[in-house]
Amino acid sequence: MIPWNEYPRPQLRRNSFLCLNGEWEFAVGEENYTRTIQVPFCPESALSGVDAVFPEETTRYYRRTFTLPAGFVNERVLLHFGAVDTLARVLVNDIPVGEHAGGYDAFCLDITDVLQEENTLVVEVRERLDGMYPYGKQTRTPHGMWYTPVSGIWQTVWLESVPREYIRRVKFDVTLDTVTVTLDGATDGVFTVGDLSAPIVRGAATLTIPTPVHWSPETPHLYDCTVTTADDRVESYFALRTLTTETVNGTPRLCLNGKPYFFHGLLDQGYWHDGLFTPAVPEGYTADIRRMKALGFNMLRKHIKVEPERFYYDCDRFGMAVFQDMVNNGDYCFLRDTALPTVGFLRRNDRRMHRDVSARKAFLQGMECTVKQLQNHPCIVYWTVFNEGWGQFCGSEAYSHLRALDTSRFIDTTSGWFHGAETDVDSRHIYFRRLKLRVKDKPLVLSEFGGYSYRPAGHVYSTEKNYGYGKCRTREELVAALRRLYTAEVLPLVKQGLSAAVYTQVSDVEEETNGLLSYDRAVEKVLPAEFADISRQLTTDE
Repeated sequence: MIPWNEYPRPQLRRNSFLCLNGEWEFAVGEENYTRTIQVPFCPESALSGVDAVFPEETTRYYRRTFTLPAGFVNERVLLHFGAVDTLARVLVNDIPVGEHAGGYDAFCLDITDVLQEENTLVVEVRERLDGMYPYGKQTRTPHGMWYTPVSGIWQTVWLESVPREYIRRVKFDVTLDTVTVTLDGATDGVFTVGDLSAPIVRGAATLTIPTPVHWSPETPHLYDCTVTTADDRVESYFALRTLTTETVNGTPRLCLNGKPYFFHGLLDQGYWHDGLFTPAVPEGYTADIRRMKALGFNMLRKHIKVEPERFYYDCDRFGMAVFQDMVNNGDYCFLRDTALPTVGFLRRNDRRMHRDVSARKAFLQGMECTVKQLQNHPCIVYWTVFNEGWGQFCGSEAYSHLRALDTSRFIDTTSGWFHGAETDVDSRHIYFRRLKLRVKDKPLVLSEFGGYSYRPAGHVYSTEKNYGYGKCRTREELVAALRRLYTAEVLPLVKQGLSAAVYTQVSDVEEETNGLLSYDRAVEKVLPAEFADISRQLTTDE
């Protein structure tokens, strides 16, 4: 059975797909191909069949053969990688066809001119955890909130065939009753939404939607659509929703579809006990989202990781708003980035922080790729640029750069601390004191808090080490503490104008045991009947 054998790009679908996941030959360093690996699982994961961490400086080699089915080739054949961490060099039939740097974004190579009847594909990968490229929570020495490193292929590898003039990308810009589609690649054609259609002229078309249904976590309505050109046809979808900041009764608020909306959320690290970056099956995302919705949450903060598009598609269709972090690079210093801010050192001039020109460029390139790749997903309502100072530099300039890429979403430039840069929100992290905050001139977001630890016996990564922000001995003690926290501290802030709150977190991750689910997802530490009433009070008291 081929793992993850489903179409990986739900926002741009064609009737052309050949999955290359499954068993590949695998070698490390000077080895011959004596191992095998299950793609798309990273070699550090159990699901890969390798389950080993290798020295950073060694090259990982992947190899497999493929033959194209009869009738597959149109005019051009494209080779797609969902993500490869960190530096990839690709060869087809011993001919280099391309390179890519960065471990969290998709890339595509045209391999038409090197194809034969039977083909050999080789991917050479070098891991980089030196801070030059975005790396998130990965470390060579996992502990606490730092996790096992991930290298190599960790998303789907696939082929498609396209005409010479093909649609490379569609971009949707929406209001509450209109949608404008803009094409990259082929420029003239027809845009169709149900019974409505409009000609695409010079790459763009606009439609007004009668009796529009607006997207929200409560009503996650999606409009299916098609784009047809002279030689190409793709299927996609969009949603109608707006995001604005408004002053309501003298208080700045985040608004969805013109109305104040409380984003009741959880931190979501996106780690899995058997696949690390990649769940065993795509439905793993579905299960997490549905469990969190059953508890009453309407938002996930995707923390310093970019997921396969299946995750965002599930959030789109099931109604889960996403606060999406950019993936940090640069170095981390405990004293500078955690200890001093925790005791109140929250402001710092960031123009002289992380001054390496190449690293700054790599971060901005990663941000551009993230926005371009995810921009059409209506579930994403909020971008986080820098988290707790990790890799932070020139925040106001980063804000302007991101705002030029996307004019439609909220931007949190400095989540947690090192404030002072231009931003749309006042974003705070609180773990070791009572939640006492005051709304000032920007919408107030409690972007991390809580993190209570409970270790369900038989479902922990380590029996010796434990990391969290307050320990509970039993499940009942955790439930009581969580209810007390929200009732006594979060609800009063909502009444004062708090716009969003992000509890830490969806699931345990390795030594970190402050999830509402165990790391293996086998234990629900809090049940819907024990918390849904709190969620209703948070999200209906407007």
